[in-house]
Amino acid sequence: MARMNDAHSRIRRVEPSDVPAVVRLVHDLAAYERAPDDCTLTEKQLSRALFSDRPALFGHVAVVGEDVVGCTLWFLNFSTWRGVHGIYLEDLYVDPAHRGEGLGRRLLVELARECSRRGYARLEWAVLKWNEPSIGFYLSLGAYPLDGWSIYRLTDEPLAALAAQ
Repeated sequence: MARMNDAHSRIRRVEPSDVPAVVRLVHDLAAYERAPDDCTLTEKQLSRALFSDRPALFGHVAVVGEDVVGCTLWFLNFSTWRGVHGIYLEDLYVDPAHRGEGLGRRLLVELARECSRRGYARLEWAVLKWNEPSIGFYLSLGAYPLDGWSIYRLTDEPLAALAAQ
């Protein structure tokens, strides 16, 4: 795919008017990750998370012309070993029609700059083991897998049962 001229695209912080497009992209990501029925995000939920008085979620968008075609959604984590915050990238997605234009890289560059400006120690995320295109892209940036670590998650009934103890 031909690389689009950077003059026609930009990366910026997510704005309230972007919420419908970002929700659509998150649902598209869930479909890409073979779990469309697991994604129940609504515009109201995302607006509240991003734009409350004390937001715990942040985001950037890739805009081509006037259209939001990519996004990152992220939050702060904390490294007790380093003693400083980092960024956990929850979602990175670029519409398939705009892949190959450098937008995914530019979104990650902006998050790396955010880390650098704020003195954060790391930028990290999870990727599905079957997602070879993304894994190759991340490796090309110098990212590396955390061998020996597995992600664990409690949701739904097991989470409620543990909370009830």
